[in-house]
Amino acid sequence: MPVEQLPLFSLTRESPLSAAIGGFREHMIRKGFTENTIKAFLNDLRILTRYLGDDRALSQIGTGELKDFMTYLRHYRGVPCNPKSYARRMTTLKVFFGWLAEEGIIPSDPAAPLIHQRASTPLPQILYAGQVEKLLQATEGLMHAEKPDARPHLLVTFLLQTGIKKGECIALQLNDIDTSEPKAPVLYIRYSNPKMKHKERKLRLSVDFVPILRQYLAEYQPQERLFECTARNLEYVLDNAARLAGLETISFEILRWTCAVRDYKAKMLSDKLRQKLGLSRITWQEALEKLKKLASPPL
Repeated sequence: MPVEQLPLFSLTRESPLSAAIGGFREHMIRKGFTENTIKAFLNDLRILTRYLGDDRALSQIGTGELKDFMTYLRHYRGVPCNPKSYARRMTTLKVFFGWLAEEGIIPSDPAAPLIHQRASTPLPQILYAGQVEKLLQATEGLMHAEKPDARPHLLVTFLLQTGIKKGECIALQLNDIDTSEPKAPVLYIRYSNPKMKHKERKLRLSVDFVPILRQYLAEYQPQERLFECTARNLEYVLDNAARLAGLETISFEILRWTCAVRDYKAKMLSDKLRQKLGLSRITWQEALEKLKKLASPPL
């Protein structure tokens, strides 16, 4: 079903649902929603349109109709709707109707009273301050061993400071790190895929990072990529570092979340932290809830 394109100023509370979806698509593009999010939201709204009818006016859609729609998805549609899909479709309704209300196209948001039950996922594991200290002591010790090895300390320090993903880490080129100003080194996260350009960002590195990097470059002499090995090799490096520090396990994901929690506790602005982690606004909503729980004092 093609999405009808109507200028935003043409939409009224009597406009058909299908016309409002076209305006919503343009809104998502302007706001920088990811391509995957836009596709998912539009697909969810097409299901709603088929359920209510193409010509259903926005004024005729209330909380009751939306509750019935969610019940239909879970029990009567005949297509499995797992908890994650159900939660995302609830998010779609809230974002879509919230936008309509905010723009004044409808007088109130019929999706606001819906109870948002997110798919339950466990809290991510993080390292506590004492564990971080032990880990850094262990990897720094390797730099000054009889056979010095700066790679473990470089990797751990790097992940704790930047919170980048494993795929981003293994793809780093040497020219992605700018140390031309030793007192203000920076890291560039770049993507060759145009569809991923929204994830590109510039991250600050600490002054202490520069001498670690210099020793690593002297020892390993990489030619193009910062880590000229496989992702599995770097996982082995982290496994060995955990063993030396007396920790059960560490991983890219654990260090990424540890970095995020430390920044959150340091009062980094919410949108700045979202951008640092390379998350979309929609993904950030769930991540922020987890950060609040991880950073909160014990009960």
